[in-house]
Amino acid sequence: MKTKLILISIFVTLQLSAQSYQEIHEKAIFVDTHNDFLTQTMEKNFVFDTDLKGKTHSDLNRMKEGGVDVQFFSVWSDGEQVNPYKYANRQIDSLDAVIKRNPDKIVKVADTKEVLKTVKQNKIVALIGLEGGHQFENDLGKLEALYNRGVRYITLTWNNSTPWATSASDETNPEGAKNSEGKKGLTAFGKQVVQKMNSLGMMVDISHVGEQTFYDVIATTSKPVIASHSSVYTLCPHKRNLKDEQIKAIAKNGGVIQINFNSGFIDPTVEPRETAFLEKHKAEIDSLVKTGMFQYDAEESMYRKYTDESYELRAP
Repeated sequence: MKTKLILISIFVTLQLSAQSYQEIHEKAIFVDTHNDFLTQTMEKNFVFDTDLKGKTHSDLNRMKEGGVDVQFFSVWSDGEQVNPYKYANRQIDSLDAVIKRNPDKIVKVADTKEVLKTVKQNKIVALIGLEGGHQFENDLGKLEALYNRGVRYITLTWNNSTPWATSASDETNPEGAKNSEGKKGLTAFGKQVVQKMNSLGMMVDISHVGEQTFYDVIATTSKPVIASHSSVYTLCPHKRNLKDEQIKAIAKNGGVIQINFNSGFIDPTVEPRETAFLEKHKAEIDSLVKTGMFQYDAEESMYRKYTDESYELRAP
């Protein structure tokens, strides 16, 4: 009997190993919870349904060829724009235009039933995540309006804090972080934001938030949370990654963690090497920023310009 069980076990194992990664990928519903393309439409005038190979990480045809079933498009703002709410809506407008031009390839949906229906039709499901709570401008009415436009999660902060929630970058800054109430974490209004999102059926995304904000969210929310793009602090001690106790808290909450495959979040040697690379080219970066270029874009241009150096920064 034991011999039979061992043989059955070996047979099942061989069957599983015989499946290629592509077969497993095609059978699964593949969900990506964070794609920054819409920011590129604003800053570089890229059009998603054109061939952008060599310019961006993704475009509509490559997403289709790659087998992506469900894509959350990130609507981003750091709050520095003159009108962050308008800036957010313009990004949503650009996504809606792509969908209108390509109804046979991509569909924006509102709920789970529509997600499953669209996947069965072999079309890409388009959903929206708001990255940075600055974009509803401390107005719960605008938050609800963004929900009505298709936003299904909000990352409460970006790298910089909002007046009502402190970010991971700010909480780990030696100078400290303070919200509008003079402390770390959520303010009373921040807790109202979480409760409003719960009532709408909008997911609370804890990627980017500080540790105190995280635990304030866990104590406040009545619904499961998500981490749309975070990794594991124990494996790579990056300020944006989740510590073991946070991971356990998300599991207890019934939430989901989507791993971020950015090299700096999974290889602890990358961040210090990137810091050294950017410091080496700081003068050039600063000169580009003075011309009006975003800091992030100025830094990215260094990676493209000094390809041999940047290649050495990649994880093995």
